[in-house]
Amino acid sequence: MKCLVVIAHPLQDSLCVSLARLVVDALTADGHEVETESLYADGFQPALSADERSSYYAASGYDGTEVDAQLARLSAAEALVLVFPTWWFGFPAMLKGWFDRVWAPGHAYRHASDLSAIEPALHGLRRTIAITTLGSPWWVDWLWLRRPVRRVLARALLGACAPRCRLDMLSLYRAERVERGRLERFERRILARLRALR
Repeated sequence: MKCLVVIAHPLQDSLCVSLARLVVDALTADGHEVETESLYADGFQPALSADERSSYYAASGYDGTEVDAQLARLSAAEALVLVFPTWWFGFPAMLKGWFDRVWAPGHAYRHASDLSAIEPALHGLRRTIAITTLGSPWWVDWLWLRRPVRRVLARALLGACAPRCRLDMLSLYRAERVERGRLERFERRILARLRALR
């Protein structure tokens, strides 16, 4: 499969970046075609520009000249792997900016002619695996907040832009105090999901 791995952590010695290396190595070993975007390391600019926003509804289409490469990689992806920390029960600003600028009209979706519900455009995207680390225990995410990051991914992003895409969400809780055995079990879960990509 054509796999796009998007990494969103500012520290290159972080657990997230280590997990991303595991992902890339496993996908490559399994013969997948792998593209990576390490948003911090690549210097991605997350802020949606005035020109980009004003072109959202323009007859000429979205002005994505600054993110052409990212648009092309997302459009070509059959599998998307997101590796990121969950901060304040949301996406890091860098990853949110990637969604704002790259999941754009004419690429990830199309506006309906009467400005009603948007129409999906990521028809080739079949699998998304979101791998995230959290400082909190599992029950805060599941019971108190009802998994907000997963809901946004499943309903807002994939639900609108790639409704036939299957989402797997792998969350490592209490990541600041993770024991070696628990981390190894989490890594095995990641590898099992990656092996299931077809």
